[in-house]
Order: sequence, then C-alpha cells, then structure tokens
Amino acid sequence: MGNWERSRELFEDAGRYIPGGVNSPVRAFGSVPMHPVFMERGRGAYMYDVDGNGYIDYVLSWGPLVLGHAHRDVVAAIQSRARLGTGFGTPTELETELVRTIIEAVPSVEQLRLVNSGTEATMSALRLARAYTGRERIVKFDGCYHGHVDPLLIKAGSGALTHGQPTSPGVPEATAATTRSCPYNDLEALEALFAAEGEQIAAVILEPVAGNMGCVPPQPGFLEGVRSVTERYGAVLIFDEVMSGFRVAWGGAQALYGVTPDLTCLGKVIGGGLPVGAFGGTREIMQLLSPVGPVYQAGTLSGNPLAVVAGHETLAALSEPGVYEQLSQRSERLSWGILRAAENAGVPVYATQVGSMFTTFFSREPVTDLAGAQACDTERFGRFFLELLRRGVYIAPSQFESGFLSTAHGDGEIEQTVAAAEEAFRTL
Repeated sequence: MGNWERSRELFEDAGRYIPGGVNSPVRAFGSVPMHPVFMERGRGAYMYDVDGNGYIDYVLSWGPLVLGHAHRDVVAAIQSRARLGTGFGTPTELETELVRTIIEAVPSVEQLRLVNSGTEATMSALRLARAYTGRERIVKFDGCYHGHVDPLLIKAGSGALTHGQPTSPGVPEATAATTRSCPYNDLEALEALFAAEGEQIAAVILEPVAGNMGCVPPQPGFLEGVRSVTERYGAVLIFDEVMSGFRVAWGGAQALYGVTPDLTCLGKVIGGGLPVGAFGGTREIMQLLSPVGPVYQAGTLSGNPLAVVAGHETLAALSEPGVYEQLSQRSERLSWGILRAAENAGVPVYATQVGSMFTTFFSREPVTDLAGAQACDTERFGRFFLELLRRGVYIAPSQFESGFLSTAHGDGEIEQTVAAAEEAFRTL
C-alpha cells in the first residue's frame, strides 16, 4: 500500500473550492506531511479509499459508527424511512420514540430536545444554564472541545490543538471574557476559581471522559468534586457527552462513573452516523425552553426522520446484553497490545482506554491533562500514523484525538492491528 494518487488529485481539486480542501479541520492531515485520504465506501470495521486501498478503521466517522460501517439494520431502516419522505418540519412519532429511549438510559435526563449537531447542543445548553441561573460566566477545562461555539473556543481541544489555534480569531473579546478555563483533572484550581467568582458562574461544562486531547479519563474523585462544587455555588453542571454518550457505556460516562449532571449534551452515536445532536436535563431547567418558556431555540431539520431512525436502530443494537462488556474487553486488548508492541520496540508510550475509546500517547509520563498531552512527541506520532496507514490501519491523524472501536472489530482485526503496530514501532 502507498499509492494515493487519486486522493492527491481530489485534494488539489477540493482546495480550489473548499478552504483547506476539507469541510472540517480534523480531516486535514495537520500532523503529517501528506494530503488527506479520500474515502469511497465502508463495510463493518473497514473503509476503502478512491485508490482501492482498504483500512481497518479506528476513527469511525469520529465516533458515531459504534456498530461499524453500513450496518445492515441501520442501512435498511434509513432506506425504508427515506421512501416515506426525508423530512416534514413537523413532529413525528419517531422523535418521541428515540427521545424516550435516551431518557430511560441517561440518568440526568428527564426531558430532551433534538438538534442537528453537538455544537448546537452545547450552545443551547449554555444559553439555558445562563437563563436558569441569571449569571453569565462559564467554566470549561483546558483541552476539552465543545464545538465551535464562541465562548467555548478558549483553550479548546481537537483540531484547534492540531492546527495550533487554541483560541480562535473572530471570537469577540467581550464573549471570551465570560469564559474561564481550568486544567482538566485539577479540582484545586476549580475550587480556587469558585472561591473568587462562584456567585457569577452560571455553569461548568466538561467532557466527563475527555476525548479531544486524546482519550483522557477523569482521575478518581474529579467528577464527584466538580459536582460538589457546582452544587455548593448553585451553578449548572453540564456534561458534554457528545463523544462519550452511548460510547463508553449504556447511559454514557455519567452512568459509568455514577455522577449525575444537571444538563447533558449528546450527539454522534445517537444518530447512527447521520447528523444529530441533543441536549437534556432536569424538567425544571428544560421547561424554560420555548414554546413553554422564554428561552428560544429552534432548528429546521431537528429530529430529521433519517437521523432519528438510524439512531433508534443503533441504540436498539447496543441495548442487547453483553454488547458494552465485549466492546470494552476488545478495546482493552487492543490498547494493551499496542502498548506491549511499543515496549518491545523500546518506544515510550502511555496508553489510555475507557469503554470503546482509547489513545496511545507518545509520552514517557502519564497523560492526565492538556499539558501532558501537549508534551507528547507529536513528530514521532506522525511517523507512526503514516506507517500504520501504509499497513492498512487508519487511526486519527492527530495525537490529540481519541480512537474508537466498533462491534464489527473482531479478534482478527485486533491481531492485525497489533501486528501492524509492532512493525510500525520498529521503524521509529
């Protein structure tokens, strides 16, 4: 493998019409000296590019494809639904069915509203929290990415890290001034901030399992501490589970760790690979939304029938007994297999894994926050990425992204990936 001529041609053509040749910065190969690979189709654990190369896929559309590519039941449901119409701009029974399933699964959610993206979800949750508390200031954590919402593009993760822009131009100073950012997993820093400004803070938003500086799990007691601080000062606690929701466990990270926020943002998995987002929480807060309350939020395509039915079929498959246990076991086996391969080659790495999320950090030290992630050897990671790509394994082209496993990844794919990693590490 190594012929990507057609991808190169398509990227050059795309660059004439699309800024940077991509419709999202994370798709650019910012960490490696190479153009992006253009994909044509996917099936199960594999995807195939326009040059005919096949890859075991650990990006999975950045997390949504927990059942793998082109899952039979999901595709059949989308096709069947499309024949009846692709959207109406009216309520449908399907929306209520999906929302009911989510509410029954996610501990914090008593009411939920569907939107079209994770960015819409976090933006709407912040507005709701500010209205509920009558306060303006928001607290986030360094390296956590919550979509491209103006007040949340402060020390953000994901592509903002890869492309060297942790704070984006175009965000008004007055907007940025309402946001505070603390180190992830640093409860003392949060306590100090609340001691100084607690009466002005409307909400704390965080990824309960950080995934946008690589997969960084919460340290023991961190989530519980954040919950305690927000309750003490009357601030709203928002869990951004766009990535971790129905990824790390049925009911998300809040079910896994037993910490219940006031509001939860969801996306990715709940749409089965189609564009979707959602935010929900206590009935008291959610009843502030229009048309029953004064907080306005709307969306022409919210609750789109195709996304809703794809999400419904995905959650139905995930609700089967043993699914999450198997996902976690295979993800752990993969993560530790790569770690052992690195140790055998004398390459220092640090491995993390929560449910079906994982990251191999090129670091000699444990990675528990943004500073640790940024201290990684990103140049070496870039070479590792290319060596895996040449061997038919596709991981995120950035050290600052999580990897994902699907139910379609079996023992064979894991063994092939570990073998490819062993060869790749030996070249470094």
